Amino acid sequence: MRILIVKISAMGDVLHALPVLDYLKQASPGCEIDWVVEEVFADLLRDNPLISIVHTVKFKKWKRKPFSPATVKEVLNARNGLSQRAYDLVIDIQGNIKSGMVAWLSGCPRRVGFSRADAQESLNAQFINRSIALRSEDRHITDQYLRIAGASFDLDFSGLQLHTDVCTRPADDLAADVLVERYSEDGPVFLIHTGTTWQTKFWYESGWIELGRRIMSTFPGTVLLFSWGNDSERSAAERITAALGCQAVQLDKMPIMSLAALVKKVDLVIGGDTGIVHLAAATGTPTVSYYRSSDGLRSGPRGDRHAIVQAPMPCARCFRTRCEKDGECRESITPELLLLAIRRVLC
Repeated sequence: MRILIVKISAMGDVLHALPVLDYLKQASPGCEIDWVVEEVFADLLRDNPLISIVHTVKFKKWKRKPFSPATVKEVLNARNGLSQRAYDLVIDIQGNIKSGMVAWLSGCPRRVGFSRADAQESLNAQFINRSIALRSEDRHITDQYLRIAGASFDLDFSGLQLHTDVCTRPADDLAADVLVERYSEDGPVFLIHTGTTWQTKFWYESGWIELGRRIMSTFPGTVLLFSWGNDSERSAAERITAALGCQAVQLDKMPIMSLAALVKKVDLVIGGDTGIVHLAAATGTPTVSYYRSSDGLRSGPRGDRHAIVQAPMPCARCFRTRCEKDGECRESITPELLLLAIRRVLC
């Protein structure tokens, strides 16, 4: 059986979907699994032994120049690459118009996806021919993906131990070893990522500074590595590390797979609802993460090695990208709450 997974973006969502691979291998032994993903996230899936082919799309690029000869050529090449595989089943776990179009362009007659009510965009339903309704117990996004994937098989995903990993390369692993060994002589090494996407997912810099001080007091010899992804995050990391002193290190900007290798080596990853936290969880590294406008029970890492802190505001989990109570919401998550979560994971 040849199966195509359509999960195009974003980074955290692609990582949340990884358990689907192990599920399909258990539900249909011997099946071949391909995956369609936005090019920028393809390295997260390459070299994964459970995936036969990683197909890449460039919707962000194509949207800027939809009718250029280069775009038309790339779209046609992507369609031909999909149709030539002659899939027996397409599983669309993105649920928007783009993913629906990809599923349809594959030419596969069996295209499974979300119901119209559960899809990100209702027009997705025009491109699939079997809609699966989510159940009340499918609160976590991974369970939602597994519900769609499992609809075509007899194996119940609930209760299964599903393995995930992001397969890094030896050169990246070696560089990560060298980096961690440089700082790990006296104590544990924590990786902190203060950045995220929405304004309503950020924490506040003075909170990071106070948390850093409390961590170093509670866990003597700890080194805090700060990663960043853009100029504003870099500037924040500079200010935070300057305030914390020599036990806090601002990292250079790292490619995603170098960062993946690093999160495998550190003792703990701390951050908000961001791809780096989900990357750590996918590779088995303990995490502590906080959630404000998003829902930690829907997208946070699960298990004893992970702790989530949800903002105690009654309007938390609002999924708003901007809010007049943004400052109050940030400060409702205190350094004490995060330190308690860290102690719970590590002690």
